[in-house]
Amino acid sequence: MSKVIQIRDLDDETYLQLRKRAASEGVTLTEFLKKEIKRIANRPTMTEWLVGIQQKSTKLTDSEINKLFDTERGE
Repeated sequence: MSKVIQIRDLDDETYLQLRKRAASEGVTLTEFLKKEIKRIANRPTMTEWLVGIQQKSTKLTDSEINKLFDTERGE
């Protein structure tokens, strides 16, 4: 089911900038904001991103790193 979000006390400058961006994409302000809100909602939080990066990183020793460099440089 659809939900309604209301934003109060938005300053005129911000409102006009959002309308300009929507117009430049050829969509209504509502369509533009829905797309941006979905993009924000689907983006990981900083903590989630950092945890993901930590899990993906490999644990190489200095010796292993030097060997990789030597291989790339051509010993």
